[in-house]
Amino acid sequence: MRVTLPHDLTKDEVRRRMHTHADEIAGFFPAGIAKVTTDWPSEDRMAITAEVMGYTIPGGVDVHDNDVVIEMQLPAMLGMMRGSIEYAVKKEAGRLLTP
Repeated sequence: MRVTLPHDLTKDEVRRRMHTHADEIAGFFPAGIAKVTTDWPSEDRMAITAEVMGYTIPGGVDVHDNDVVIEMQLPAMLGMMRGSIEYAVKKEAGRLLTP
Protein backbone atom coordinates (compact mmCIF):
# COMPACT_ATOMS: atom_id res chain seq x y z
CA MET A 1 0.00 0.00 0.00
CA ARG A 2 1.38 3.40 -0.97
CA VAL A 3 -0.23 6.76 -0.21
CA THR A 4 1.25 10.07 -1.33
CA LEU A 5 -0.03 13.20 0.39
CA PRO A 6 0.94 16.69 -0.78
CA HIS A 7 1.71 19.40 1.78
CA ASP A 8 2.57 23.09 1.97
CA LEU A 9 4.64 22.88 5.16
CA THR A 10 8.36 22.98 5.76
CA LYS A 11 10.03 19.61 6.21
CA ASP A 12 10.90 20.62 9.78
CA GLU A 13 7.21 21.23 10.54
CA VAL A 14 6.18 17.93 8.97
CA ARG A 15 8.78 16.06 11.05
CA ARG A 16 7.70 17.90 14.21
CA ARG A 17 4.05 16.95 13.68
CA MET A 18 4.96 13.34 12.90
CA HIS A 19 7.07 13.06 16.05
CA THR A 20 4.25 14.58 18.11
CA HIS A 21 1.52 12.31 16.72
CA ALA A 22 3.40 9.04 16.03
CA ASP A 23 1.54 7.32 18.87
CA GLU A 24 -1.75 7.79 16.95
CA ILE A 25 -0.74 5.51 14.05
CA ALA A 26 -2.28 2.43 15.69
CA GLY A 27 -5.62 4.21 15.23
CA PHE A 28 -5.29 3.75 11.46
CA PHE A 29 -6.21 0.10 12.04
CA PRO A 30 -9.56 -1.14 13.39
CA ALA A 31 -9.78 -0.53 17.16
CA GLY A 32 -7.54 -2.61 19.36
CA ILE A 33 -6.00 -4.92 16.76
CA ALA A 34 -2.65 -3.22 16.15
CA LYS A 35 0.50 -2.59 18.11
CA VAL A 36 2.66 -0.02 16.33
CA THR A 37 6.28 0.99 16.89
CA THR A 38 8.11 3.80 15.15
CA ASP A 39 11.73 4.77 14.74
CA TRP A 40 13.61 7.49 12.84
CA PRO A 41 16.53 5.82 10.98
CA SER A 42 17.18 9.12 9.20
CA GLU A 43 15.98 12.69 9.44
CA ASP A 44 13.41 12.31 6.65
CA ARG A 45 12.24 8.72 7.23
CA MET A 46 10.08 7.32 9.97
CA ALA A 47 10.10 3.52 9.99
CA ILE A 48 6.85 1.87 11.11
CA THR A 49 6.28 -1.69 12.27
CA ALA A 50 2.71 -2.76 12.94
CA GLU A 51 1.76 -6.06 14.54
CA VAL A 52 -1.76 -6.93 13.39
CA MET A 53 -3.56 -10.24 13.90
CA GLY A 54 -0.27 -12.14 14.21
CA TYR A 55 1.33 -10.45 11.20
CA THR A 56 4.27 -8.06 11.28
CA ILE A 57 3.77 -5.28 8.76
CA PRO A 58 6.80 -3.16 7.90
CA GLY A 59 6.41 0.29 6.48
CA GLY A 60 7.58 3.82 6.60
CA VAL A 61 6.93 7.48 5.99
CA ASP A 62 9.26 9.50 3.79
CA VAL A 63 9.18 13.27 4.15
CA HIS A 64 9.83 15.24 0.96
CA ASP A 65 9.73 18.97 0.26
CA ASN A 66 6.20 18.92 -1.18
CA ASP A 67 4.72 15.59 -0.15
CA VAL A 68 4.82 12.71 2.29
CA VAL A 69 4.90 9.12 1.05
CA ILE A 70 3.48 6.45 3.36
CA GLU A 71 4.13 2.81 2.51
CA MET A 72 3.09 -0.38 4.27
CA GLN A 73 3.67 -3.91 3.03
CA LEU A 74 0.32 -5.52 3.79
CA PRO A 75 0.35 -9.32 3.61
CA ALA A 76 -2.23 -10.93 1.32
CA MET A 77 -4.26 -12.17 4.31
CA LEU A 78 -4.83 -8.56 5.41
CA GLY A 79 -5.70 -7.34 1.91
CA MET A 80 -9.36 -7.12 2.92
CA MET A 81 -8.37 -4.27 5.28
CA ARG A 82 -6.45 -2.31 2.65
CA GLY A 83 -9.31 0.04 1.72
CA SER A 84 -10.13 0.96 5.31
CA ILE A 85 -6.46 1.41 6.20
CA GLU A 86 -5.84 3.61 3.14
CA TYR A 87 -8.88 5.70 3.99
CA ALA A 88 -7.71 6.16 7.59
CA VAL A 89 -4.16 7.01 6.49
CA LYS A 90 -5.39 9.62 4.00
CA LYS A 91 -7.80 11.13 6.49
CA GLU A 92 -5.56 11.23 9.58
CA ALA A 93 -2.23 11.94 7.91
CA GLY A 94 -3.94 14.55 5.76
CA ARG A 95 -5.26 16.19 8.92
CA LEU A 96 -1.72 16.35 10.32
CA LEU A 97 -0.47 18.02 7.16
CA THR A 98 -3.11 20.73 7.04
CA PRO A 99 -1.48 24.14 7.65
